Amino acid sequence: MGTVTVIGGAGFVGRYLVTRLAKQGNQVRVAVRDPEAAGFLKPMGGVGQVQPIQANIRNEASIQRAVAGADTVINLTGVMFPAGSQSFQAVHEDGAETVARAATAAGVARLIHVSAIGADVEASSKYARSKAAGEAMVRAAFPDAIIVRPSTIFGPEDQFFNLFARIATLSPIMPVPGDGSSRMQPVYVGDVAQAIANLVPTTAPTGGTYELGGPQVLSLMELMAMVCEQTGRNRLLIPVPFVFVKIKAFFLGMLPWHILTMDQVEMLKVDNVANSDLPGLADLGVTPTALNAILPSYLYRYRKAGRLPATEQA
Repeated sequence: MGTVTVIGGAGFVGRYLVTRLAKQGNQVRVAVRDPEAAGFLKPMGGVGQVQPIQANIRNEASIQRAVAGADTVINLTGVMFPAGSQSFQAVHEDGAETVARAATAAGVARLIHVSAIGADVEASSKYARSKAAGEAMVRAAFPDAIIVRPSTIFGPEDQFFNLFARIATLSPIMPVPGDGSSRMQPVYVGDVAQAIANLVPTTAPTGGTYELGGPQVLSLMELMAMVCEQTGRNRLLIPVPFVFVKIKAFFLGMLPWHILTMDQVEMLKVDNVANSDLPGLADLGVTPTALNAILPSYLYRYRKAGRLPATEQA
């Protein structure tokens, strides 16, 4: 169909998106900092159809080379926590602007910028504020850019359900941030990838903002109960005031694994639900996938007896 450059295409969403773009018949360039590490993407298309190339969102010249001759550019880059030169401003703001400017200069027909639900210049979270600032910079440089805002994304490699499933294996108590009333609308990674892929054909609309959420809106308390059920762990759900969660996050944030940061705690204080006034998955021809259809396929590894149901576990 055309040439698509996917900036940051070797990450969580990228590996699902590249497969779908290749199936559409696109020539896919996957722009990443380490092309050799992205070699696993090559078999997702025909011979030579998927090509990892070197680019760094903080290096404008490399981005210009990556988007040259592309029909569509998709920017997936994002960080959940700042680390060294990979700050929120460098990636979500300056990097997003670099991609948009390069796409405009190269005459790219379509730019899809992936942001996040909750992006707001007045948010208490630095992550959410930087996402909002990045959206504004993208629109200033490429007015017809398509903004895609997913809710919390779930799938085998996610950092949400896997984190709490690990916690469920370590303690008889499952801590629930705050009073557990904050609502989320988790969306399956495959649905997000398909929605983005459906925006690539020339017949798809340009411009606009899409918010992608799954079919269920659940509270944090309900989600933690679901984790315990799926992992076969009978745990006591204990609400933990956000002030204490932030204290723990302060120390956890010092670890190299960044299990939980103070800024992530800020994000958990507010609902993460798609705006019904904005188009979503249904408008892009995607039927949202329920949590229970996917969670058992990867949370089984946290069960004492693997895939065996709880009634058969010792």
